[in-house]
Amino acid sequence: MYPIVTISGRAGSGKSTVGRSLAKKLKAKRIYVGGIRRDLAKKKGMTLSQLNNYALTHPETDIDIDKAAQKEARKTAKKMPVVVEGRTQYYFFPKSIKLYFDVDFYEAAKRIWKDLQDKTKSAKRNEGELKSFDEVLESIKKREKNDVRRYRKYYGINYKSKKNFDLVIDTTKISAEKVLEKVLVFVRSKIK
Repeated sequence: MYPIVTISGRAGSGKSTVGRSLAKKLKAKRIYVGGIRRDLAKKKGMTLSQLNNYALTHPETDIDIDKAAQKEARKTAKKMPVVVEGRTQYYFFPKSIKLYFDVDFYEAAKRIWKDLQDKTKSAKRNEGELKSFDEVLESIKKREKNDVRRYRKYYGINYKSKKNFDLVIDTTKISAEKVLEKVLVFVRSKIK
């Protein structure tokens, strides 16, 4: 069985940016749970925020996606390394190399607001019509509260509890490149 690396953390912490690069460096398959959820929201004619609110009373939107991601990761890990990005994935892969990226809300909002100014990135994010930095900041805070409620309700976990992770990095004041450097050193030390 090849290694599985799980990446969890706050919105805007750089999970996807580092996850993409890490998968390339490790020649691993990347499974992006956030992307799967964003696609589901679009299929349902919803924004990600609307899907997250819907998920409070429709657990299948979380549970079915998490099960599909787990199945794909386990199957793939028989052939090659896997990087799975998703707030709850560390829970489903207790023997994975578990990473958590933290960031302060203000910096997270700055990063997401910048992405929303780019039409291509904005469409992929499916954040809805956020018209100001303050709306982005408020949206991130609401989303985190919603995520905490859902994952506690469905899995009995607090994905923000740092004790669940092998490596915790606060990305607030460091570049994605520096985060990737730290992660690579750590992950390679665990694989050898």
